[in-house]
Amino acid sequence: MKSLSKHTAAAGLLLLLASIGLSSCMVGKRYTAPELQLPQSFAPDRADSLTLADVQWWEVYTDTTLQKLIRKALEHNKDLLTATERIRETAYRKRIQTAGLLPEISAKVAGEREFENYGGKGETASNTFEGKLLFSWEIDLWGHLRWGRQKSIAEYLESVQARRALQITLIAQVAQSYFELMALDNELEIVQQTLAIRQEGVHQAKIRFEGGLTSEITYQQALVEQARTATLIPELEREIAATENDLSLLTGAYPGGGIPRGTLPQGKYLPENLPVGLPSTLLQRRPDLMEAEQRLIAANAAVGMAYTDRFPRLVFSGVYGLETDVLSTLFKSPYGLLGGNLLSPIFAAGKKKAAYKAEQAAYRQAVYQYEKSVQNAFREVSDAIVAYNKAREAHQLKQRLEQSAKKYMELAQYQYINGVIRYLDVLDAQREYFDAQTGLSNAVRDEQIALVQLYKALGGGWNPEDDPQRKGQKS
Repeated sequence: MKSLSKHTAAAGLLLLLASIGLSSCMVGKRYTAPELQLPQSFAPDRADSLTLADVQWWEVYTDTTLQKLIRKALEHNKDLLTATERIRETAYRKRIQTAGLLPEISAKVAGEREFENYGGKGETASNTFEGKLLFSWEIDLWGHLRWGRQKSIAEYLESVQARRALQITLIAQVAQSYFELMALDNELEIVQQTLAIRQEGVHQAKIRFEGGLTSEITYQQALVEQARTATLIPELEREIAATENDLSLLTGAYPGGGIPRGTLPQGKYLPENLPVGLPSTLLQRRPDLMEAEQRLIAANAAVGMAYTDRFPRLVFSGVYGLETDVLSTLFKSPYGLLGGNLLSPIFAAGKKKAAYKAEQAAYRQAVYQYEKSVQNAFREVSDAIVAYNKAREAHQLKQRLEQSAKKYMELAQYQYINGVIRYLDVLDAQREYFDAQTGLSNAVRDEQIALVQLYKALGGGWNPEDDPQRKGQKS
């Protein structure tokens, strides 16, 4: 009966400790988002309620070959796989911090024999046999442990947002490299076609020179233009191989396997205006901004940890089990111990105060970096809107230039055949047409890349179905 009352008292004490831990205050300044004073719109004449970022990436990039490359990158890219493992790591670390709020219980089974011979008076031996449960619990009086848990949660969410931001960047990198690769293919085809024209020009110039119709200088001019055009091919082939290797790396493959691709759409114009949404939605659409804010939340929690570290800590520990010096009587020998320690800092030469001040300075740095991240995001959106509009305009102008240059070249060739103009004028017309073709190809590429950058700047490219946290919940 006496033993039962002791156990009841111990259980009551544990319940009391639990209530103290749950009801204790959390000292420190709670996180509040900085005042950013966002502009009302991205441009004076733009107030879109919708945003391109809400469109799924496969609806923006309709080329099925590009879609396959993006999906391959999302599955095999090493940086993205690393980011996924980072999420798992921070999830487990969050679990460690959460476990710190709860009691820790462990078991101990031991047996030992101790020999003594004090002063050479004779050897004595003693035995100890025990089987015990060990209990330890820090009561979070001021919120130190809870601040640590908040910090670990913020770091976990930061890693989630970092992966989302990386996914958006990865999709943009694959799309941009794909359009660059198609533009290089197109430019190489233009050079090869021009080289064939140059070779035919050399053939005609040689016939006319040998027939006494023109001087040798015309023939040499044709040879120079042929050689100049031929020198462009090796450099283009090098750039094509380098871009293929970049895409291989992005998709998690070794170089040399070849990259499937389509052809650059020459006559296709993108929409004149694309919805960009309201500035307030950018903070919820761009994972890099949410990542920066979680980093800010973690820095605020670190300040709370440093502040509460200056207050006393209350730790309770207990042991309950069996202990005896004769093994046969082990189950008849109950043992119990319950104690508490109040640990309070008294003098540390200002170390804890300095640590608190340091964390405050680190938090202010995080605030400035977050504000800079938001400002940089708005700059990227503004630049992307201007780049998209100007790239679209340049595409239209260069298409007209290409059409005019083609007519000019055809007319020059006709007049040369009829002896109206010199061959040098024909070469000039051919150069104009070649430059116009190349310029149009680059304009189409730039327009496609401008769309890629605008979509990325608005936060497009992250699909909730690709979120590893969501996948883990489903499984």
